[in-house]
Amino acid sequence: MATTNLLDSTEGMYYTDAPLMERVLVPYKHNCKYLKLADVIREDDPQEQDKVTGVCEFVIDESCYIDDTGHFNSVEFNICYNQMMYYVIAKSVKEGLMRSFGNWALSDFWKKQLPDILIVDFKSSFRKSINARKFYGEIMFTNIRMRKGLMYINTECRYWDDNNGICSGEVVLAIVNPVI
Repeated sequence: MATTNLLDSTEGMYYTDAPLMERVLVPYKHNCKYLKLADVIREDDPQEQDKVTGVCEFVIDESCYIDDTGHFNSVEFNICYNQMMYYVIAKSVKEGLMRSFGNWALSDFWKKQLPDILIVDFKSSFRKSINARKFYGEIMFTNIRMRKGLMYINTECRYWDDNNGICSGEVVLAIVNPVI
């Protein structure tokens, strides 16, 4: 696991936690662990207590499900989204970064990671192809709310590479049986 950081030092910055990332990626098959680095930033504004951003680096040496397409595709978009989303939630729980996860312990996250965190709306837009061998991603948690016993999380994400490849998306999550 690389130890470099993606962003310059700043207040509210939480750099890649390699042991945490390794644990977050346990459910994934070996050839499907695309997330390599993930720095998390918490908004300093007290009014924005649930707004965090993850900035990530990914490497896809070989697709886990298809012959090489020559570019980053929608299935890999979703897999990479899940990996950075899980990491940012786990890091937020561990460091107390979001008020909405204030009552969670890491043990709660591990129990909920696969069965209770659901994608309920997923939109993606590809503008210019991205080289899957090395690229970057960003996820922003923009709104968290409780409704009918579920925690809904609005996120925005984007991916890019060093050759101006770009795509973006909006994903809404629902957490079943949240710890409140």
